[in-house]
Amino acid sequence: RKILLSCLYYHSAEMPADTPICKGYDFNDGVNLDKMLEKMLTTGFQATNVGLVIDEIRKMRKWRLSDVKHEDLSPIYQNDERLQDLETCKSIRAKIFLAFTSNQISCGQREIIRFLVEHKMVDVLVTTAGAVEEDLIKCLRPTYMGDFKLKGADLRKKGINRIGNLLVPNKNYCEFEDWLMPQLNQFHDEQEKNKKVFSPSEIIKSLGANIDNKESVLFWAAKNNIPVFCPALTDGSIGDMIYFHSYKRPGFVLDIAQDIRKINDEAVQAYATGMIILGGGVVKHHTCNANLMRNGADFSAFINTAHEFDGSDAGASPDEAVSWGKVKLDSRPVKLCADATVVFPLIVSQTFAKDVTEWKESVKGCRCWLGDE
Repeated sequence: RKILLSCLYYHSAEMPADTPICKGYDFNDGVNLDKMLEKMLTTGFQATNVGLVIDEIRKMRKWRLSDVKHEDLSPIYQNDERLQDLETCKSIRAKIFLAFTSNQISCGQREIIRFLVEHKMVDVLVTTAGAVEEDLIKCLRPTYMGDFKLKGADLRKKGINRIGNLLVPNKNYCEFEDWLMPQLNQFHDEQEKNKKVFSPSEIIKSLGANIDNKESVLFWAAKNNIPVFCPALTDGSIGDMIYFHSYKRPGFVLDIAQDIRKINDEAVQAYATGMIILGGGVVKHHTCNANLMRNGADFSAFINTAHEFDGSDAGASPDEAVSWGKVKLDSRPVKLCADATVVFPLIVSQTFAKDVTEWKESVKGCRCWLGDE
Protein backbone atom coordinates (compact mmCIF):
# COMPACT_ATOMS: atom_id res chain seq x y z
CA ARG A 1 0.00 0.00 0.00
CA LYS A 2 2.79 2.44 0.89
CA ILE A 3 4.57 1.61 -2.37
CA LEU A 4 1.33 2.14 -4.32
CA LEU A 5 0.64 5.47 -2.63
CA SER A 6 4.20 6.64 -3.25
CA CYS A 7 3.72 5.89 -6.94
CA LEU A 8 0.42 7.76 -7.15
CA TYR A 9 1.08 10.80 -5.01
CA TYR A 10 4.06 13.03 -4.47
CA HIS A 11 4.21 15.03 -1.27
CA SER A 12 2.54 18.43 -1.87
CA ALA A 13 4.76 21.48 -1.77
CA GLU A 14 3.37 24.42 0.15
CA MET A 15 1.70 26.98 -2.09
CA PRO A 16 3.18 30.49 -1.82
CA ALA A 17 1.20 32.61 0.62
CA ASP A 18 0.13 35.11 -2.04
CA THR A 19 -1.24 32.50 -4.50
CA PRO A 20 -4.81 33.52 -5.47
CA ILE A 21 -7.57 31.04 -4.60
CA CYS A 22 -9.99 29.95 -7.32
CA LYS A 23 -13.41 31.37 -6.49
CA GLY A 24 -16.18 32.71 -8.69
CA TYR A 25 -19.04 35.13 -8.20
CA ASP A 26 -21.85 34.17 -5.80
CA PHE A 27 -25.26 35.30 -7.08
CA ASN A 28 -26.57 35.08 -3.51
CA ASP A 29 -24.98 38.53 -3.29
CA GLY A 30 -27.38 39.78 -5.96
CA VAL A 31 -26.70 40.90 -9.52
CA ASN A 32 -23.74 43.26 -9.57
CA LEU A 33 -21.85 43.59 -12.85
CA ASP A 34 -18.80 45.28 -11.31
CA LYS A 35 -18.34 42.65 -8.61
CA MET A 36 -19.01 39.80 -11.01
CA LEU A 37 -16.30 41.03 -13.39
CA GLU A 38 -13.97 41.60 -10.47
CA LYS A 39 -14.34 37.89 -9.67
CA MET A 40 -13.34 36.94 -13.23
CA LEU A 41 -9.69 37.08 -12.20
CA THR A 42 -10.14 34.13 -9.83
CA THR A 43 -12.72 32.19 -11.86
CA GLY A 44 -10.16 30.45 -14.06
CA PHE A 45 -9.75 29.70 -17.78
CA GLN A 46 -10.67 32.55 -20.16
CA ALA A 47 -12.66 34.32 -17.43
CA THR A 48 -9.33 34.96 -15.70
CA ASN A 49 -7.96 36.37 -18.94
CA VAL A 50 -10.93 38.75 -19.10
CA GLY A 51 -9.79 40.04 -15.71
CA LEU A 52 -6.19 40.24 -16.88
CA VAL A 53 -7.18 42.27 -19.96
CA ILE A 54 -9.13 44.66 -17.74
CA ASP A 55 -6.03 45.09 -15.57
CA GLU A 56 -3.78 45.60 -18.60
CA ILE A 57 -6.02 48.32 -20.02
CA ARG A 58 -6.22 50.03 -16.63
CA LYS A 59 -2.41 50.05 -16.49
CA MET A 60 -1.97 51.56 -19.95
CA ARG A 61 -4.51 54.29 -19.14
CA LYS A 62 -2.97 55.07 -15.75
CA TRP A 63 0.67 55.10 -16.86
CA ARG A 64 2.59 58.37 -16.64
CA LEU A 65 6.24 58.97 -17.46
CA SER A 66 6.71 60.09 -13.87
CA ASP A 67 6.16 56.42 -12.88
CA VAL A 68 9.53 55.60 -14.45
CA LYS A 69 12.78 56.32 -12.63
CA HIS A 70 14.95 58.71 -14.60
CA GLU A 71 17.86 56.24 -14.65
CA ASP A 72 15.55 53.61 -16.17
CA LEU A 73 14.70 55.80 -19.14
CA SER A 74 16.29 55.20 -22.54
CA PRO A 75 19.65 57.04 -22.79
CA ILE A 76 18.08 59.24 -25.48
CA TYR A 77 15.41 60.40 -23.05
CA GLN A 78 17.85 60.75 -20.14
CA ASN A 79 19.65 63.45 -22.10
CA ASP A 80 16.45 65.43 -22.67
CA GLU A 81 16.52 68.24 -20.10
CA ARG A 82 12.74 68.68 -20.36
CA LEU A 83 12.24 65.22 -18.86
CA GLN A 84 14.12 66.18 -15.70
CA ASP A 85 11.08 68.23 -14.71
CA LEU A 86 8.68 66.11 -12.62
CA GLU A 87 5.57 68.07 -13.60
CA THR A 88 6.36 67.58 -17.28
CA CYS A 89 6.75 63.83 -16.73
CA LYS A 90 3.42 63.72 -14.88
CA SER A 91 1.75 65.16 -17.99
CA ILE A 92 3.00 62.44 -20.35
CA ARG A 93 0.70 59.43 -20.80
CA ALA A 94 0.81 56.28 -22.91
CA LYS A 95 -0.41 56.35 -26.51
CA ILE A 96 -3.16 53.78 -27.10
CA PHE A 97 -3.57 51.94 -30.41
CA LEU A 98 -6.98 50.33 -30.98
CA ALA A 99 -7.09 47.84 -33.85
CA PHE A 100 -10.16 45.92 -34.98
CA THR A 101 -11.34 43.83 -37.90
CA SER A 102 -14.27 44.87 -40.09
CA ASN A 103 -16.81 42.58 -38.43
CA GLN A 104 -16.55 44.70 -35.27
CA ILE A 105 -18.14 47.58 -37.20
CA SER A 106 -20.61 45.40 -39.10
CA CYS A 107 -22.07 44.34 -35.74
CA GLY A 108 -23.15 46.35 -32.71
CA GLN A 109 -19.58 46.66 -31.45
CA ARG A 110 -19.51 49.79 -33.63
CA GLU A 111 -21.30 51.71 -30.87
CA ILE A 112 -18.69 50.65 -28.30
CA ILE A 113 -15.82 51.72 -30.57
CA ARG A 114 -17.58 54.98 -31.43
CA PHE A 115 -17.85 55.79 -27.71
CA LEU A 116 -14.08 55.38 -27.28
CA VAL A 117 -13.30 57.58 -30.29
CA GLU A 118 -15.96 60.18 -29.45
CA HIS A 119 -14.43 60.72 -26.02
CA LYS A 120 -10.80 60.64 -27.25
CA MET A 121 -10.00 57.57 -25.19
CA VAL A 122 -7.75 56.06 -27.87
CA ASP A 123 -5.11 57.76 -30.00
CA VAL A 124 -4.67 55.64 -33.14
CA LEU A 125 -7.09 53.37 -35.01
CA VAL A 126 -6.09 50.51 -37.30
CA THR A 127 -8.72 48.63 -39.28
CA THR A 128 -9.71 47.09 -42.60
CA ALA A 129 -11.67 48.30 -45.62
CA GLY A 130 -14.88 46.61 -44.49
CA ALA A 131 -14.91 48.60 -41.27
CA VAL A 132 -14.43 51.89 -43.11
CA GLU A 133 -17.24 51.29 -45.58
CA GLU A 134 -19.63 49.59 -43.11
CA ASP A 135 -19.33 52.55 -40.73
CA LEU A 136 -20.23 54.94 -43.55
CA ILE A 137 -22.95 52.70 -45.03
CA LYS A 138 -24.69 52.46 -41.65
CA CYS A 139 -25.10 56.24 -41.77
CA LEU A 140 -27.04 55.80 -45.03
CA ARG A 141 -28.95 52.55 -44.49
CA PRO A 142 -29.21 50.00 -41.66
CA THR A 143 -27.78 46.51 -41.27
CA TYR A 144 -30.36 43.91 -40.25
CA MET A 145 -30.38 40.88 -37.98
CA GLY A 146 -30.55 37.50 -39.70
CA ASP A 147 -29.40 33.96 -38.96
CA PHE A 148 -26.18 32.02 -39.46
CA LYS A 149 -28.14 29.26 -41.22
CA LEU A 150 -29.87 31.29 -43.92
CA LYS A 151 -29.12 29.76 -47.32
CA GLY A 152 -26.63 31.68 -49.44
CA ALA A 153 -28.32 30.78 -52.71
CA ASP A 154 -31.70 32.07 -51.49
CA LEU A 155 -30.17 35.31 -50.24
CA ARG A 156 -28.25 35.81 -53.47
CA LYS A 157 -31.48 35.67 -55.49
CA LYS A 158 -32.97 38.33 -53.20
CA GLY A 159 -29.94 40.65 -53.42
CA ILE A 160 -29.13 40.27 -49.74
CA ASN A 161 -25.61 39.68 -48.39
CA ARG A 162 -24.93 37.79 -45.15
CA ILE A 163 -22.23 38.66 -42.59
CA GLY A 164 -22.56 35.86 -40.05
CA ASN A 165 -26.07 36.40 -38.67
CA LEU A 166 -26.33 39.94 -40.07
CA LEU A 167 -27.95 40.93 -43.37
CA VAL A 168 -26.91 43.75 -45.70
CA PRO A 169 -29.12 44.42 -48.78
CA ASN A 170 -27.39 45.29 -52.06
CA LYS A 171 -29.27 48.59 -51.93
CA ASN A 172 -26.99 49.67 -49.08
CA TYR A 173 -23.97 49.42 -51.35
CA CYS A 174 -25.76 51.19 -54.20
CA GLU A 175 -26.47 54.18 -51.96
CA PHE A 176 -22.90 54.10 -50.72
CA GLU A 177 -21.65 54.19 -54.31
CA ASP A 178 -23.88 57.19 -55.06
CA TRP A 179 -22.45 58.96 -52.01
CA LEU A 180 -18.79 58.04 -52.56
CA MET A 181 -18.21 58.36 -56.31
CA PRO A 182 -18.52 62.19 -56.48
CA GLN A 183 -15.94 62.43 -53.67
CA LEU A 184 -13.62 60.06 -55.49
CA ASN A 185 -13.81 62.41 -58.46
CA GLN A 186 -12.98 65.33 -56.18
CA PHE A 187 -9.90 63.52 -54.86
CA HIS A 188 -8.86 62.88 -58.46
CA ASP A 189 -9.45 66.55 -59.36
CA GLU A 190 -7.17 67.68 -56.55
CA GLN A 191 -4.51 65.19 -57.60
CA GLU A 192 -4.51 66.56 -61.14
CA LYS A 193 -4.81 70.27 -60.29
CA ASN A 194 -2.60 70.50 -57.19
CA LYS A 195 -0.40 67.39 -57.57
CA LYS A 196 -1.85 66.15 -54.28
CA VAL A 197 -1.47 62.40 -53.81
CA PHE A 198 -3.73 61.08 -51.06
CA SER A 199 -2.91 58.37 -48.55
CA PRO A 200 -5.62 55.99 -47.27
CA SER A 201 -5.72 57.76 -43.88
CA GLU A 202 -6.31 61.12 -45.61
CA ILE A 203 -9.13 59.66 -47.70
CA ILE A 204 -10.69 58.14 -44.57
CA LYS A 205 -10.45 61.40 -42.63
CA SER A 206 -12.15 63.29 -45.44
CA LEU A 207 -14.95 60.72 -45.72
CA GLY A 208 -15.46 60.80 -41.96
CA ALA A 209 -15.80 64.57 -41.97
CA ASN A 210 -18.15 64.52 -44.97
CA ILE A 211 -20.52 61.90 -43.57
CA ASP A 212 -21.32 64.40 -40.80
CA ASN A 213 -23.12 61.84 -38.64
CA LYS A 214 -22.56 61.53 -34.90
CA GLU A 215 -23.26 57.77 -35.00
CA SER A 216 -20.15 57.28 -37.13
CA VAL A 217 -16.78 56.16 -35.77
CA LEU A 218 -15.04 57.90 -38.66
CA PHE A 219 -16.92 61.15 -38.03
CA TRP A 220 -15.55 61.33 -34.49
CA ALA A 221 -12.09 60.22 -35.59
CA ALA A 222 -11.98 63.11 -38.07
CA LYS A 223 -13.43 65.58 -35.55
CA ASN A 224 -10.95 64.54 -32.83
CA ASN A 225 -8.00 64.25 -35.20
CA ILE A 226 -7.49 60.54 -34.45
CA PRO A 227 -5.75 58.90 -37.43
CA VAL A 228 -7.35 55.83 -38.97
CA PHE A 229 -4.92 53.53 -40.76
CA CYS A 230 -6.21 51.00 -43.27
CA PRO A 231 -3.39 49.49 -45.34
CA ALA A 232 -5.87 47.30 -47.26
CA LEU A 233 -8.36 50.05 -48.13
CA THR A 234 -8.93 48.62 -51.61
CA ASP A 235 -9.99 45.22 -50.22
CA GLY A 236 -13.74 45.83 -50.33
CA SER A 237 -16.46 48.01 -51.79
CA ILE A 238 -14.19 51.08 -51.87
CA GLY A 239 -11.70 49.09 -53.92
CA ASP A 240 -14.49 48.03 -56.28
CA MET A 241 -15.37 51.68 -56.85
CA ILE A 242 -11.74 52.65 -57.41
CA TYR A 243 -11.60 49.82 -59.96
CA PHE A 244 -14.70 51.10 -61.82
CA HIS A 245 -13.41 54.67 -61.59
CA SER A 246 -10.10 53.60 -63.18
CA TYR A 247 -11.91 52.72 -66.42
CA LYS A 248 -13.94 55.91 -66.54
CA ARG A 249 -11.02 58.10 -65.53
CA PRO A 250 -7.60 56.39 -65.29
CA GLY A 251 -4.70 57.74 -63.24
CA PHE A 252 -5.96 58.04 -59.67
CA VAL A 253 -3.20 57.17 -57.17
CA LEU A 254 -3.56 56.01 -53.57
CA ASP A 255 -0.25 56.29 -51.72
CA ILE A 256 0.19 53.71 -48.94
CA ALA A 257 3.85 54.70 -48.46
CA GLN A 258 2.78 57.90 -46.69
CA ASP A 259 0.79 55.91 -44.17
CA ILE A 260 3.50 53.41 -43.26
CA ARG A 261 5.65 56.36 -42.26
CA LYS A 262 2.77 57.97 -40.34
CA ILE A 263 1.80 54.89 -38.33
CA ASN A 264 5.41 54.00 -37.55
CA ASP A 265 6.01 57.57 -36.41
CA GLU A 266 2.93 57.34 -34.19
CA ALA A 267 4.61 54.41 -32.40
CA VAL A 268 8.11 55.89 -32.30
CA GLN A 269 6.90 59.29 -31.10
CA ALA A 270 5.59 58.04 -27.76
CA TYR A 271 7.24 57.38 -24.40
CA ALA A 272 4.96 54.37 -23.87
CA THR A 273 2.38 52.62 -26.01
CA GLY A 274 -0.54 50.30 -25.42
CA MET A 275 -2.15 48.00 -27.97
CA ILE A 276 -5.74 46.73 -27.84
CA ILE A 277 -6.32 44.42 -30.78
CA LEU A 278 -9.69 42.86 -31.58
CA GLY A 279 -9.19 40.09 -34.11
CA GLY A 280 -6.19 39.15 -36.21
CA GLY A 281 -4.87 39.43 -39.75
CA VAL A 282 -3.66 42.72 -41.14
CA VAL A 283 -4.89 44.88 -38.22
CA LYS A 284 -2.98 42.85 -35.67
CA HIS A 285 0.24 42.65 -37.63
CA HIS A 286 0.16 46.27 -38.81
CA THR A 287 -0.24 47.54 -35.24
CA CYS A 288 2.39 45.21 -33.80
CA ASN A 289 4.82 45.95 -36.62
CA ALA A 290 4.54 49.69 -36.01
CA ASN A 291 5.39 49.09 -32.36
CA LEU A 292 8.38 47.02 -33.40
CA MET A 293 9.91 50.32 -34.54
CA ARG A 294 10.09 51.38 -30.88
CA ASN A 295 11.32 47.99 -29.65
CA GLY A 296 7.84 46.89 -28.62
CA ALA A 297 4.65 48.07 -26.94
CA ASP A 298 4.65 48.50 -23.17
CA PHE A 299 1.09 47.21 -22.74
CA SER A 300 -0.79 44.73 -24.94
CA ALA A 301 -4.22 43.10 -24.95
CA PHE A 302 -5.11 40.68 -27.74
CA ILE A 303 -8.69 39.40 -28.12
CA ASN A 304 -9.33 36.79 -30.79
CA THR A 305 -10.34 33.19 -31.39
CA ALA A 306 -7.33 32.11 -33.47
CA HIS A 307 -4.87 29.40 -32.43
CA GLU A 308 -1.12 29.23 -32.98
CA PHE A 309 -0.78 25.63 -34.21
CA ASP A 310 -0.91 26.73 -37.88
CA GLY A 311 1.76 29.40 -37.49
CA SER A 312 -0.59 32.28 -38.34
CA ASP A 313 0.10 35.74 -36.99
CA ALA A 314 -3.58 35.95 -35.99
CA GLY A 315 -3.18 33.05 -33.59
CA ALA A 316 0.36 33.81 -32.47
CA SER A 317 0.83 34.05 -28.72
CA PRO A 318 2.02 37.33 -27.16
CA ASP A 319 5.32 35.62 -26.41
CA GLU A 320 5.89 35.15 -30.14
CA ALA A 321 5.44 38.92 -30.54
CA VAL A 322 8.11 39.39 -27.85
CA SER A 323 10.56 37.38 -29.99
CA TRP A 324 10.07 39.88 -32.84
CA GLY A 325 10.42 42.95 -30.64
CA LYS A 326 6.76 43.91 -31.12
CA VAL A 327 6.07 43.63 -27.39
CA LYS A 328 8.53 44.78 -24.72
CA LEU A 329 10.61 42.15 -22.92
CA ASP A 330 9.52 43.30 -19.47
CA SER A 331 5.84 43.75 -20.30
CA ARG A 332 3.00 41.39 -19.35
CA PRO A 333 0.85 41.07 -22.48
CA VAL A 334 -2.46 39.19 -22.34
CA LYS A 335 -4.26 37.12 -24.95
CA LEU A 336 -7.96 36.47 -24.39
CA CYS A 337 -9.39 33.71 -26.57
CA ALA A 338 -13.02 34.78 -26.94
CA ASP A 339 -15.59 36.40 -29.21
CA ALA A 340 -14.85 40.11 -28.89
CA THR A 341 -18.54 41.00 -29.29
CA VAL A 342 -19.22 39.20 -26.01
CA VAL A 343 -16.25 40.26 -23.90
CA PHE A 344 -15.17 43.70 -25.13
CA PRO A 345 -18.31 45.55 -23.96
CA LEU A 346 -17.80 43.98 -20.53
CA ILE A 347 -14.14 45.02 -20.54
CA VAL A 348 -15.04 48.59 -21.57
CA SER A 349 -17.60 48.73 -18.73
CA GLN A 350 -14.75 48.22 -16.25
CA THR A 351 -12.19 50.49 -17.92
CA PHE A 352 -12.99 53.26 -20.41
CA ALA A 353 -16.62 53.68 -19.34
CA LYS A 354 -15.72 53.99 -15.65
CA ASP A 355 -15.62 57.47 -14.10
CA VAL A 356 -15.51 59.21 -17.49
CA THR A 357 -15.71 62.75 -16.05
CA GLU A 358 -12.90 62.09 -13.57
CA TRP A 359 -10.76 60.48 -16.27
CA LYS A 360 -11.20 63.46 -18.59
CA GLU A 361 -10.09 65.75 -15.79
CA SER A 362 -7.04 63.57 -15.10
CA VAL A 363 -5.79 63.74 -18.71
CA LYS A 364 -6.23 67.50 -19.16
CA GLY A 365 -2.94 68.90 -20.39
CA CYS A 366 -1.51 65.43 -20.98
CA ARG A 367 0.29 64.42 -24.15
CA CYS A 368 2.05 61.34 -25.46
CA TRP A 369 5.08 63.07 -26.96
CA LEU A 370 6.93 66.36 -26.45
CA GLY A 371 8.18 66.52 -30.02
CA ASP A 372 10.31 69.52 -30.96
CA GLU A 373 8.78 71.88 -28.36
